[in-house]
Amino acid sequence: MDIEERGVRLRLTVVDTPGFGDAINCEDSWRVCTQYIDEQFRQYFTDESGLNRRNIQDNRVHCCLYFVPPWGHSLRQMDLDLIRRLHRKVNIVLVIGKADCLNKTEVRNLKERILQDLEDNHIQLYQFPECDSDEDDDFKQQDRELKASIPFAVVGSNTILEVAGKKVRGRQYPWGVVNVEDAEHSDFIKLRTFLISTHMQDLKDTTQDVHYENFRAQCISQISQHALRERGKLKRDSISSTNGFDAAISETDRLLLQKDEEIRRMQDMLTQMQEKLKQTHLMEMKKNDSVIDV
Repeated sequence: MDIEERGVRLRLTVVDTPGFGDAINCEDSWRVCTQYIDEQFRQYFTDESGLNRRNIQDNRVHCCLYFVPPWGHSLRQMDLDLIRRLHRKVNIVLVIGKADCLNKTEVRNLKERILQDLEDNHIQLYQFPECDSDEDDDFKQQDRELKASIPFAVVGSNTILEVAGKKVRGRQYPWGVVNVEDAEHSDFIKLRTFLISTHMQDLKDTTQDVHYENFRAQCISQISQHALRERGKLKRDSISSTNGFDAAISETDRLLLQKDEEIRRMQDMLTQMQEKLKQTHLMEMKKNDSVIDV
């Protein structure tokens, strides 16, 4: 979809994963996600290595919004398994969905337990860059609030309600209305600001400079190793062919030597025969002279 936020126009593609974790055996649930991210990297690497590099379509995943259910004490083992395999491939931002199921204290405690689980398992989420010293105080305050909100606890709704004469997107409960865009009720506004206004470019830069470069280095290393193996194979085949050629040359030399030896023996025999004929001829001549004398 094409969206516009505060004068910024961008084309946004959302890739959903319905049914993730719903299987009885979820040991391999992570494969589809990791394969999809790698496939986008591989396609970009192929296009970048081609001739038409000016019109490359960037379908790489620049941000992974990983939703955590509000029930339970913290991250599930399935969550840890997938995040552990993704955190070096993509920028991961954790989001607690359906946060209106919890009160403020429960949300704060759940956030603390999630962050502790990530630290215990050596999992690194997207790291917010530090603000420049020349940024204004409002931006610095906004950045501190965004960092303090990780993981974002959001409430979603597709219903428009009227509250105090204003139309808001929210959820109606017997005790009142949860306003999705109220910072006291949900971190939705902070998440939207983070994705579209403040950190969109940094997410793309991190993908390009860190995650894609790691993938690209692995591809180049694999190509180099494959080239070395092929070169070694060609060298071995060349040596084998050379040895076969040497063997063929040796066999030819042996046959030539045999032929030379046969020719030499025939020449010797011919010489001996000529010598005998010459001696026989001389004896005949002497005999004739003797008869004539008589």
